[in-house]
Amino acid sequence: MTRPLRVCLDARVNPGKSGGLEQFVIGMAAGLSSLCDGDEEYHFLVDRESSSWLTPFLGGRCRLLETRRPESQNLKRSIASIRSVRLVWDWVSPALGDVTVTVPVSDGTIERAQIDVMHMTLQLGFITDIPSIYHPHDLQYLHLPRYFSRRQRLASRVYQRTLSNRAKLVAVSSTWCKQDVVHQYGISDEKVKVVPLAPASSAYAVPTALEIRDTQTRFSLPPAFAFYPAQTWPHKNHTALLKSLAWLRDRRGLRIPFVSSGFKNSFFPSIEKVIHDLKLESQVRFLGFVSPLELKCLYASCRCVLVPTKFEAASFPLWEAFLAGAPAACSNVTSLPQQAGDAALIFDPDNVEEMADAIERLWTDESLRTNLVALARAKVAQFSWKATATTFRAYYRQLGNRNMTPEDHSILAARTSLI
Repeated sequence: MTRPLRVCLDARVNPGKSGGLEQFVIGMAAGLSSLCDGDEEYHFLVDRESSSWLTPFLGGRCRLLETRRPESQNLKRSIASIRSVRLVWDWVSPALGDVTVTVPVSDGTIERAQIDVMHMTLQLGFITDIPSIYHPHDLQYLHLPRYFSRRQRLASRVYQRTLSNRAKLVAVSSTWCKQDVVHQYGISDEKVKVVPLAPASSAYAVPTALEIRDTQTRFSLPPAFAFYPAQTWPHKNHTALLKSLAWLRDRRGLRIPFVSSGFKNSFFPSIEKVIHDLKLESQVRFLGFVSPLELKCLYASCRCVLVPTKFEAASFPLWEAFLAGAPAACSNVTSLPQQAGDAALIFDPDNVEEMADAIERLWTDESLRTNLVALARAKVAQFSWKATATTFRAYYRQLGNRNMTPEDHSILAARTSLI
């Protein structure tokens, strides 16, 4: 009798600081936990000291698999110890002198656990002979190199090309991202599969009215505000958004309160300077990282959501706004126009006045907001973590050489994507 298929998903994120990667893992945990049919086992690879953030979302046939030591401690292990390894890209960059970037080899945790399929959900994976699915997520470092150091660009190239080449399947979240990966890395079109994701917040508990009021009080939120949940990376474009708010205040006499959540990283001092220079201190609030419950309460409390990012494979905040019934406006870059469709306003993230016009329309036109919310709810209803998990399960079964259902075959035969 064939034992159950054992799948491992990499969940070694830095909780509170990993943004969309952490949300992706949470969504997958919730989706796989909801699958009642099948006998697959789902193991989530975690560092021993960092797993409590994930346990509330695990159920069903999902469980934790602790590493004995982080993969980063194995950088010096011999690549030759894994049979048939053939790495053909630069390990040493002439531009960086003797700086070397090496993709680590598995420390043996997943091999000892007799894992059949390894799902590398993070961009920084490791080398193993176990059949794998790899997520490059996006190739932002090629399109916006100014936001990355030379070492970061080298590391992204080495990891993504190496792990994409070794994977049995490369997964991306949008058609735009698939086309980019195929074009930039020369990967076979058949090897790259689009598996749309769902709103990360759909895996979180629904807040009560009392919890919403408590959150509003705790953060001293204004009665109405525009909201943008995003870690303070430069490409998230908080600075242009702040300039648009100042433009509306100075040119239109429109003072819009603004709230942003997300980890305040090393770029935040630059954002603080813009706030000071534009005299926006009394108008904007940066809350830092918030809990899943607090995030849901913020979506429920805001008048609208703004997503001015300069690059996105697919936007969790846009999906979450749609799910929460918050009207949204977003950038016209990468996959966002297709993701938004007619359910959000679109603007050029490099054009402060165009962004300001979109914000003003969203803020002042109640009938527009009502129409956008109806369109958004219909669009996001097509996506769920259970559907995402079901799609990946079909691929797990295929890669693990297990019996597949008619539904699995139908999923694998599909060639179109909703985004």
